[in-house]
Amino acid sequence: TRLCMRNPCARLGASMTQNRTAAMKIVDLTHVMNVHTPGWVGYAGNKMYYAQNLQTVRIVAQRIDTALHVGTHFDGAMHATDNPKGDMAHLPLDYLCNRGVVVDISKHMHDWAVITPEIIESAGADIREGDILILHTGWHRHYEGQSQQDLVRYFCYHPGPSLATLDWMLKKKIKWWGMDTGSCDHAMNTSIRYMRPDIAEEFTKKHGKTPAEFFGTFEFKHKRSGRLVRENVFPFHTWAFQEGLLHAENIGGDIELVLNKRCLIGAFPWRYEGLESCPCRIVAFLDTDDTVEAMGDAAKAILQPR
Repeated sequence: TRLCMRNPCARLGASMTQNRTAAMKIVDLTHVMNVHTPGWVGYAGNKMYYAQNLQTVRIVAQRIDTALHVGTHFDGAMHATDNPKGDMAHLPLDYLCNRGVVVDISKHMHDWAVITPEIIESAGADIREGDILILHTGWHRHYEGQSQQDLVRYFCYHPGPSLATLDWMLKKKIKWWGMDTGSCDHAMNTSIRYMRPDIAEEFTKKHGKTPAEFFGTFEFKHKRSGRLVRENVFPFHTWAFQEGLLHAENIGGDIELVLNKRCLIGAFPWRYEGLESCPCRIVAFLDTDDTVEAMGDAAKAILQPR
């Protein structure tokens, strides 16, 4: 041992071991996908099958037939606007992966709860301008394969944000955001109110107003034509997407390990031109610098004209 420590390389190695920083921790916020993974209400689930097998052609090949809004996924602007550059290939890597925070608002949540800016801020998380924002409602527990699985409750009774929250996010310059629910709009502020009139009637009896009366209408100007748009469903898709405020849905995995923690958050959809949305892996990186720099044209999503 004495001979080894006389060696300067050995001393350097020992010093590096003593001063080594803590390892970066990675937490997966993604639900596992399989043939049981549910599609959004009205959407088909996915189908996986064998196109080739080992015993006949010596190699296995599989095919998947799926909607893009199945499992943990990222919604592009093309999903709800006519922006031709709102596809997956036009999302820069340092937009998809950057600093952010997972905010725990679960104690305020119940069937059809309305999320307000006050609820988000009362969680005490360090939310900064330009962050990626993930809201933990606790609804992921009702997802397929989870401890309290109830797919009707998951998709048709989940909480969602108010119009005031949309305005708050825009003022906060939120980069993108997500929730552990089937939609980032309130369940009864989507077309579910038409697809499940029985549940809409239940909402009406509980609140004394129909979903349309409860949530009202909203207006915004079309970015390109200036047309006045008046809508009564999906404000966090139609209006927010036009303003560049995109989101991810069906977040889950080990989200409870990062509640109210600042971290790097990354969503990794396919880099596919013309794709309006995409299933993806969403990951939180802990114990790392929050500075992100995209290097190279590919990372910056610079596409060559065709």
